[in-house]
Amino acid sequence: MKIGELAKRSGLSAHTIRYYERIGLLPFADRDAGGRRDYDESILVWIAFLDRLKTTGMPIREMLHYAALRAEGDHTGPARRALLEAHRDRVRAHLSELQACLLVLDTKIDTYVEAEKRTQPHDDTRYSTAGDQSRARAARP
Repeated sequence: MKIGELAKRSGLSAHTIRYYERIGLLPFADRDAGGRRDYDESILVWIAFLDRLKTTGMPIREMLHYAALRAEGDHTGPARRALLEAHRDRVRAHLSELQACLLVLDTKIDTYVEAEKRTQPHDDTRYSTAGDQSRARAARP
């Protein structure tokens, strides 16, 4: 597939694809007879994985390290696993921080909801008959 199709299907811009290729995150693409990049479908799986790493906050230098290990072959499996385990630990710690922050936000929002409930006008239940209630409504500002 050509770079425009890869861009459309992966969500990356053509510029980002060329940049990732230049720095080593993506393998160099094969070229067609006209010298244009021609990507295999399997690159989409790799790009999706890189996107997950990016979304979880992995720095590009670590993604590059992982990509270099991957390019070296299967014997680097233990090193790649260790790199991903360390990243997973950081992601879990960040999630815990975010959950604590979410609790603070929820508590603050609940405070505002309760304050709004206290300041909203209530139906005046002091009056028991329909006539008394209509007079009460008329007496309100």
